[in-house]
Amino acid sequence: MAEIAPDTSPDIGAMSFEDALRALEDVVRKLESGDVPLDDSINLYARGEDLRRHCQARLDSASARIERIVSGPDGQPIATRPLDGPES
Repeated sequence: MAEIAPDTSPDIGAMSFEDALRALEDVVRKLESGDVPLDDSINLYARGEDLRRHCQARLDSASARIERIVSGPDGQPIATRPLDGPES
């Protein structure tokens, strides 16, 4: 059985979306291999869930920012507003 190295991974909150997604894919590969001891699998699963939540939050944030694009009468974007800016 494969041995899982101690977790020396970067803080998830500091990871870019792309780095977190790669880390999540790595967790999934390890879990799907079936070569991970049970206790390590549980720890990997928990880290995977944290990575999934981080990725989802980053996607939600990006989606909200995109939705804030202000369109002109012809449907073309003319400006953007900060996500927490006024609605007017």
